[in-house]
Amino acid sequence: MSRTFQIGRNKLMLLRNGTRYFPLLCAAIDAAQHTVYLETYIFAVDETGRMVSQALQRAALRGVAVHLLLDGFGSAELPQSWVDELQKAGVDVQWFRREISPFTMSPSRKRRLYRMHRKMAVMDGEVAFVSGINIINDIPVDEDFDAPRLDYAVRVQGPLAHQVLEETRQLWETVKWATLRKRIGRWRARLRRLRKKKAGTSQVQLMLRDNLRHRHDIEYEYLQAIANAQRQIIIANAYFLPGRVFRQALKDAAKRGVRVVLLLQGKVEYLMQHYATLALYGQMLEAGIEIYEYRDSYLHAKVGVVDGEWATVGSSNLEPFSMLLAREANLVVRDEQFAEALRNSLMRAIKSGGHRVEPSGVPPFTLLLARISYGLVRLLVGVLGISREP
Repeated sequence: MSRTFQIGRNKLMLLRNGTRYFPLLCAAIDAAQHTVYLETYIFAVDETGRMVSQALQRAALRGVAVHLLLDGFGSAELPQSWVDELQKAGVDVQWFRREISPFTMSPSRKRRLYRMHRKMAVMDGEVAFVSGINIINDIPVDEDFDAPRLDYAVRVQGPLAHQVLEETRQLWETVKWATLRKRIGRWRARLRRLRKKKAGTSQVQLMLRDNLRHRHDIEYEYLQAIANAQRQIIIANAYFLPGRVFRQALKDAAKRGVRVVLLLQGKVEYLMQHYATLALYGQMLEAGIEIYEYRDSYLHAKVGVVDGEWATVGSSNLEPFSMLLAREANLVVRDEQFAEALRNSLMRAIKSGGHRVEPSGVPPFTLLLARISYGLVRLLVGVLGISREP
């Protein structure tokens, strides 16, 4: 049973992997009496997708106002028959930028690449979830391993849950208005975002990334925590390709004696991103940073712990497309017990499935591929005009 942490007026439960997350998510949907908002990047056509879909339909059929926001790219493979089934039951389904232009590589049309990468849910403003977990089977289909993806979610009860409701409802209305009146809708959405304040308290904060005023909020939180670190930094990230400022902050921390540990993907999902990350290994290892590749299963986590006092869990990867194009949501928690629980979970993952990378552990041919991939990624970032450092 996962442990609940009382932090100020909020109760937080740290959940590892979908095996713990999905049953609690569906139970919260089944308990909802008034409203359900669910945002996800991927809504897969599998057993997990069916389980969540049925929970949403049950809620709608008993009179709950159910809102499902899907990303148009991440959930592009969701068949219309599933959408029709949800809508027939009374679920209100909306898409975030469903149409993808064939000319999206043009910098002038960069906004068409903006994605909704958040994974949040809230029921009645009483119970909320902030996570990095998509609606997809915990164990990948047709793979030769039976370990679940390594990922995390946080169940929230208290005032922060109502703040999650406000944010999900705001994005819902923004997308709805933009669908009806795109130009006017965009301007009104911008005005609403300009008036937005950071949610939460000093102990627990909901950090959101958008494409206007809050482009770097999540990254700034990381950088501040890294700059203040005195003992240990642990970062587990599915796609790790941070900018120069972030990399230098990690190297500076290692130089002043902080133990810096990176847990990265060992089983590859996207080749170019994986090899581009390998291009950073040399400078990280030379700076004294420990790198472990997780090989039990896919690593999909986007979490970090600093000094056993500061922790973050959410959807934001540390790479340019996530940090400069996608809408993201992370919880930042300043609580020793919560941070220690996340730290212990990560250390167990490193011990059970982590393979330590040695300075001489990358073959020359792999290094060549890494440099080429890194160059291609940086070229793409430059072409899209998203290379600005925070």
